[in-house]
Amino acid sequence: MTQFDFPTYSLPSAVPAWHGTVSARQWRETAQGVLDQGGRLIAMWGDDQRSRGQGFAVHAAFTMRAGLLWITLPVQSVFPGLGDLFPAAERMQRTVFDMLGVAEEGARDTRPWLRHAAWPADVFPLRKDFATLHPSPITHHGEADDYPFVRVEGEGVHEIPVGPVHAGIIEPGHFRFSVLGERVLRLEERLGYTHKGIEKRFEQMPLQEGVRLASRVSGDSTVAYAWAYSMAAEAAAEVTVPARAAWLRALCLERERVANHLGDLGFIGNDAGLAFGLAQFSRLKEDWLRTNMAAFGHRYLMDAIIPGGMVRDLDRVHWSRMALEIQTVEQDVARLKAIYEDHSGLQDRFINCGKVAPELAARMGLTGLAGRASGQSWDLRVQFAAAPYDELDVRMATHRNGDVAARVIVRFEEILESLRLLRTILDKLPDGPHCVALPAVPEGRRGAGWVEGWRGEVLIALETGAQGRIARCHPHDPSWQNWPVLEHAVIGNIVPDFPLINKSFNLSYSGHDL
Repeated sequence: MTQFDFPTYSLPSAVPAWHGTVSARQWRETAQGVLDQGGRLIAMWGDDQRSRGQGFAVHAAFTMRAGLLWITLPVQSVFPGLGDLFPAAERMQRTVFDMLGVAEEGARDTRPWLRHAAWPADVFPLRKDFATLHPSPITHHGEADDYPFVRVEGEGVHEIPVGPVHAGIIEPGHFRFSVLGERVLRLEERLGYTHKGIEKRFEQMPLQEGVRLASRVSGDSTVAYAWAYSMAAEAAAEVTVPARAAWLRALCLERERVANHLGDLGFIGNDAGLAFGLAQFSRLKEDWLRTNMAAFGHRYLMDAIIPGGMVRDLDRVHWSRMALEIQTVEQDVARLKAIYEDHSGLQDRFINCGKVAPELAARMGLTGLAGRASGQSWDLRVQFAAAPYDELDVRMATHRNGDVAARVIVRFEEILESLRLLRTILDKLPDGPHCVALPAVPEGRRGAGWVEGWRGEVLIALETGAQGRIARCHPHDPSWQNWPVLEHAVIGNIVPDFPLINKSFNLSYSGHDL
């Protein structure tokens, strides 16, 4: 990593980090160097710096075995694309144009990604002069939202459009299948229906209050986002949280991981015809969420983490309740794991369904639990074990088959590992304060937060403005990397298997659409 010759950048964790401003040539050279060393693109986003006389900027964050690299490229109107190096960059680059009006040079795909004709084509919401209260009808000046999907032609080939409105209560996303009989030849996604203007809303919010918005980017990952945002704010403020606060954050993060895996394992079983699995896992998840509510005031632990630490401490009564619950859930999950593995009907649906080979996973940048199920041995709790994970010795669950069965196995193993970690956290929870106050933070400070959420790595990139407010905040969900891989995972499968494959990934619409 040091060959890139960027200044070291501090994070309030064990993650070595660098930040540097680069030229257009260095932008490409740096990305190529990251790829050559086995690194990945985490995120790409844009920034309007004209008020400081600096034009626009495009940022990219990369991960390598050595740490986190954040580079900034000043631009006027175009920037060199990175999609040929990192396929996940394609949609991010289209979004940079939709939101900022800065385009990839020589872009092959110029279709809007998040805009959906909800504002005029020559209006860019993340420019500082954007009128946030300007009325934005669904179609502007009669413009039709006619998205040009890629057509697959041939004898017997037809299309099946699914969504964006679905029969269940899931969020909206459009899936366009090209099929021959029931066999899927191609899937093309269109997302962005839950675009909410979150990045724009961050602008000018007080630094301390931004965590409330961050924790609502994706409701099933509120702990990961709140911790990442708080980490970024603490980096900008050059503050280290008390040890007890760090351990309580890890407690919440592992409880969030367990809750989501419990829910998903139930739904995956149900999608494969085992309603018993849904009933049992729903029961376990409901009891788990009630304990969250009792201990921290919210079923999904929203607003429990703030910059500086935790909102409330854990008392002895709820400590005892959690300790007993861990033992009970561990026993039930072990029994359910045996049932799932011995159920021939489930295994027939799971094995070789929605397969993502390790080579494809590496090329596409598949991350999180889905990546670990396809041989990608990456978990921030292991590679960069920030406090208190540096004392917990996390055992990473990985498999190589990359199918629904592998993703189910990873979930089971991660639940059992999280329960082990939770038991250790409760046993070793240090005494002391659970929060400290953040000092006033000068304008122009940068901070980054990087946390291994249950779905994958969550990144928050933050820059402070005047009077203790936010100048720019970019939240990045691992679903950005994983949604494109889902298009590959379904090829060659039959249409009725798509709900099962989709649920085995369980990607975020809200966290992607911002």
